Amino acid sequence: MSKHTIVVCDHIHEDGLNILKNTEDVNYVYAADIDKVALLDVIKDADVAITRSSTDVDEKFLSAATNLKAIIRAGVGYDNVDMEGCSKRGIIAMNVPTANTIAAVELTMAHMLSCMRKFPYAHNQLKQDRIWKREDWYGNELFGKKLGIIGFGNIGHRVGLRAKSFEMDVITYDPYIPSTKATDLGVTYTTNFDDILDCDIITIHTPKNQETIDMIGEEEIAKMKDGVVLINCARGGLYNEDALYNNLKSGKIKMAGIDVFKKEPATDHPLLDLPNVTVTAHLGANTKESQKKIAIQAAENAIESARGIAYPHALNLPIDESKIPSFVKPYIELTQKMAFLSAQLDKSAIRSITVKAEGEIKEYLDSLLTFATVGALSVVGGDEVNYVNAMFIAEEKGIKFETSEVEHCSGYSNKVEIRITTEKRVNSIAGTVFDDDVQRIVELDSFDFDIEPKGKMIMMRNNDVPGVIGNVGKLLGDRSINISDFRLARGKNKDALAIILVDDTINSKLLEEIGSIQDAISVSYAEI
Repeated sequence: MSKHTIVVCDHIHEDGLNILKNTEDVNYVYAADIDKVALLDVIKDADVAITRSSTDVDEKFLSAATNLKAIIRAGVGYDNVDMEGCSKRGIIAMNVPTANTIAAVELTMAHMLSCMRKFPYAHNQLKQDRIWKREDWYGNELFGKKLGIIGFGNIGHRVGLRAKSFEMDVITYDPYIPSTKATDLGVTYTTNFDDILDCDIITIHTPKNQETIDMIGEEEIAKMKDGVVLINCARGGLYNEDALYNNLKSGKIKMAGIDVFKKEPATDHPLLDLPNVTVTAHLGANTKESQKKIAIQAAENAIESARGIAYPHALNLPIDESKIPSFVKPYIELTQKMAFLSAQLDKSAIRSITVKAEGEIKEYLDSLLTFATVGALSVVGGDEVNYVNAMFIAEEKGIKFETSEVEHCSGYSNKVEIRITTEKRVNSIAGTVFDDDVQRIVELDSFDFDIEPKGKMIMMRNNDVPGVIGNVGKLLGDRSINISDFRLARGKNKDALAIILVDDTINSKLLEEIGSIQDAISVSYAEI
């Protein structure tokens, strides 16, 4: 079995390292403790690299990494990654933006409470100065205050939920989400940015791009209430720091809670001299739980990208992720995974790829088709297929493409279906995404399912008669192969389709034995 070389360039939690160590088709190289010059020799053999802020993915790094297919930035920020250099070399760059979600949300709430009750200053007066003066610390309550949230994605909407539990009046501005994502939570949705500027407290949770840099400046602050409280635990530079300083000093802004700065480390920043600022040193992801999740996701994403299965949270895709709503991204990943699965079930030559969509996601059919093509061709094309060349390779192979908008009739808010026609048959698979980006396959060849697109899967079609499930279980049990999940769907023609998730790889000999069970019609195996 050929192995994929994954090099870990910086320190990550041991749980992520253990995943890499224990994956059969991964050649794991730990290079976090060597100097960055020596790393250039190690990285030349890497298929995938995992980095953090200590390693600059610059021209030297990329020139040395001649075999590199993908790079995982184990965290949210990627300022140290040469994105243009990666794209020119066909290297897919990814980050891990959701693993620290809860940590960032809770830090935001901590800053909000600290600003309203001035906890850091009250703490210092008693603990450091040993002064007991309760009269110095009359704060304000969150109860009944109007909170404006700029950006209502993974972090913003969770801040909104927690603010609602404090019985705050919550309003959000985010042109890239369906309004129902806010209103379903009891949060007011606005398309007028001035509504946010009228709030008692404002917190920002957007990515950093040309649209959001200096999003709050002198002009916006002038429209705010006197005594407004501002929070930024997202990215430095979203608030204009000069405007922030001037208005904190004048008292227009009562308090600010700041975790991030335009230039870091910010040990000499003027904001540190003001008495109405609570500050932390970019601690949004600094919990033990989030570091563990970041490492696990980075390792899993590295393995998926090494195998060509998917490139979660890719930053240099043929679409601009900053210009599409956040709900689209998990559908893009799901589409690639479904196509990858479908192509494994029938490894004959592909003749056509069709993508159908219903709901708001149908507006992004062209992007979905690109990702479906990458997923389908990765089964046979492996590392040679990427987002840049997939459509060209498919056209060279004579594969035809089709997209289709479907009337909203399935009962799902959004649904994507992929039909891959091969020399032998037509393979159909459909999926949807539930709240919190939960991806699910809901149909396979017209059989209804509800299963996560992940793991080692045996697909068996059989006559719907007694004894088949028991025979399969006995075959696997006799070989000490554990079944982690078993999903069965019944058809209209007295047939059934089972999806059996197992903990171990199934070899061709065992697959033949399963296929020889009485009343088995067909059997196949796939890994996602």
